[in-house]
Amino acid sequence: MTWTGGFGRACAWLLDKIVHGLALSRISPNVLTFIGLIINIVAAFFFGHADVTNAGRMFFYAGLVIIGAGLFDMVDGRVARRTNQVTVFGAFFDSVIDRYSDVVLFFGLLVYYARVNHFRYVVLAAFVMVTSLMVSYTRARAEALIGSCKVGFMERPERIVLIILGALFNHWGVMAPVLWVLAVLSTITVIHRVQYTYWNTKQMAPLS
Repeated sequence: MTWTGGFGRACAWLLDKIVHGLALSRISPNVLTFIGLIINIVAAFFFGHADVTNAGRMFFYAGLVIIGAGLFDMVDGRVARRTNQVTVFGAFFDSVIDRYSDVVLFFGLLVYYARVNHFRYVVLAAFVMVTSLMVSYTRARAEALIGSCKVGFMERPERIVLIILGALFNHWGVMAPVLWVLAVLSTITVIHRVQYTYWNTKQMAPLS
């Protein structure tokens, strides 16, 4: 057994124990989803209150907080299935709250770059905020027409991982290149989904 395999199994075991404990508490999965949003707001607070003197420390705190929020993002669906509380509204609510969580993190970064007078990165953070929403919107709109549109690389888990890495290692200026990577790959993902939907709707009858 490799050490990576052992680590993966240990994480899966720990996650299952957390899910089991939450399931016993009978907490609503929608509450877990909302708690994840609140935790991301705390992370955005750390981003927004950083300045040139403490940015490394504040971003590191934000990265740790986002990891905590990610835990709730991982367990809400599992708890719903474990407790037989899976609903159509729950899936809708989770999607809506995920969009708010995305926006609030980028808004915190936007505030930070505005405070330190990096106008170029204010614009970049705003652009990444928009493209992150468009990645989700293009999939949702396409799937309303063609059933499935999972093409493209830059999904929400990849965005969150990159933001965490940028936050934890911003002492070495990692967040700035992370934003550029997000901007480029999210735009490519949107274009890919538009193209994919175009080819899959080309032969469809016009909507009435």
